[in-house]
Amino acid sequence: MTVMDLNTLRQFLVVARLEHLSHAADELHVAQPSLSRTIARLESELGTPLFDRAGRLRLNDAGKLFRGYVERSLGELEAGRRAVAEAVGEGFGTVRLASETFLTVAGPLMAFKRAHPHVEVELHQMPAEEMARRLRAQDIDLCVASQPVPAEGLEAVQLLDEAVWLVTPVDHPLAGRTSVSVDELADLPFVTTRKGHWQRRLLDRLFAGRDLSPRIVCEGDEPGAMAYLISAGLGVGLIPDMARRGATGAPGAWVAVDSPDCRRTLTLLWGTDNHLSAAARLMRTTITGWNWITGEPRE
Repeated sequence: MTVMDLNTLRQFLVVARLEHLSHAADELHVAQPSLSRTIARLESELGTPLFDRAGRLRLNDAGKLFRGYVERSLGELEAGRRAVAEAVGEGFGTVRLASETFLTVAGPLMAFKRAHPHVEVELHQMPAEEMARRLRAQDIDLCVASQPVPAEGLEAVQLLDEAVWLVTPVDHPLAGRTSVSVDELADLPFVTTRKGHWQRRLLDRLFAGRDLSPRIVCEGDEPGAMAYLISAGLGVGLIPDMARRGATGAPGAWVAVDSPDCRRTLTLLWGTDNHLSAAARLMRTTITGWNWITGEPRE
């Protein structure tokens, strides 16, 4: 390679992810003019712009195409490095696990670290739509997703299929009900997550099926905080059965939603052609061997 060396490609991926030169320069700890010149030289070598620069910086179609090849190439190099390290006996290596929320995987993670204290675990929080791309790029090993992920080039194991409940404050008019229809939720204030999180997608999908739009009074990136905000009286929300079985620490009334679609499916995914380290294989065994109903390893 000439201009297109590994450092250039890694810098391109950061700019492509953030779509913002100054933010990318801060993350990379380089001067913005230097990063701008690096991207310009890369575009010159490829013979086409990779970003649209009208207004905000945006990755264009050529950039998206090139990003896929760069991610796969760098992923293969990293997989090779990890495979060699494992082959020459440098321990079990590292397992890189991604999830939309770490609360979901806290139980099996604790069991894994107790059983394998010397294995290093890297955790990555990301939305489901990013998981497939990151798995194919081999910069993560395993993903636990609470919503569908494009299956091309991936292996998947269903871990859990569970009901999702409407949770209300204990003094709410619906608190004494055993079930409620989606239509009855039309005017209620909802505490939920931002777009991209599975709770928000489920809420939007349930309402769209009835030609309705939810009234959202609070949205954020902390699913674990939802029960506390609901308990404080801010509104109602959709929370999975796993939280009902555990101790959320916040009082609330749990009401069944009268819709067969008000459910969550938890899935473990990995790349079909990915070389999984010994650590990743051990983690996969722990997660697939976890009893997601009782919250403990299966016998």
